[in-house]
Amino acid sequence: MDEITPSPADSEKLRALIVDDEAPARARLRRLLEELGDVTIVGEAANGAEALDRCATLDPDLVLLDVHMPGMDGIEAARHLGALDEPPAVIFTTAHDEYALAAFETEAVGYLLKPVRREKLARAVRHAARIAGPQLARLAEQSQLGRRRGQICARLGEQLRLVAVEDVLYFSAGQKYVTLRHRGGRELIDESLRALEQEFAPDFIRIHRNSLVARRYVQVVERSPEGHLFVRLTDSDETLQVSRRYAAEALRQIRTGH
Repeated sequence: MDEITPSPADSEKLRALIVDDEAPARARLRRLLEELGDVTIVGEAANGAEALDRCATLDPDLVLLDVHMPGMDGIEAARHLGALDEPPAVIFTTAHDEYALAAFETEAVGYLLKPVRREKLARAVRHAARIAGPQLARLAEQSQLGRRRGQICARLGEQLRLVAVEDVLYFSAGQKYVTLRHRGGRELIDESLRALEQEFAPDFIRIHRNSLVARRYVQVVERSPEGHLFVRLTDSDETLQVSRRYAAEALRQIRTGH
């Protein structure tokens, strides 16, 4: 999607990004926002991943984000946006009121039912608020959307880098951040091992209080001459220690697959 260069007169207006996989829906939102007068549209995106790229470069104040999109849905995209130092306000749009809206109402976030009406859009823009990470996680679970991410978001300065979960070898907790080791290298992420374990079980196994390992990359479990257990991974020359506390359950999961 093309970026839009605001004019000097737009400097005091709310900067908005429109995200929807359907061009007619984007066109309708554009027209309605232009009618409001106090919003300037800085760009458009057709999917969640594109929205993250646009937000990193355009720094919008507000994102109108479609919930149901192929690939990365709107809720997952919003969760990734929450990794920014100053995340934009988000207003979700959805055509699936019978499933999603109860969860949206419970979490008291901004949402609009398609086809979007001008009056409701104006009200939502006035009351748009930034959504906290735990709130988005609860919303994802309740609405059955974005419940399990397909990608993990890592910050590189003000840029966001997405790593496919299927490429992650392990997560290792440090004093402040968690190291995400993937097939292409490693990143630091600001998430807890506990939350990652809950989200990605049973594909990731707790082998140590500081480590979660991807079961698909476990090549073999070895025992050292001193009697300590270690996991050797495919696509890596690293070994990870299995603590006594987690050994029995970790070995059971590795052997049984659940």
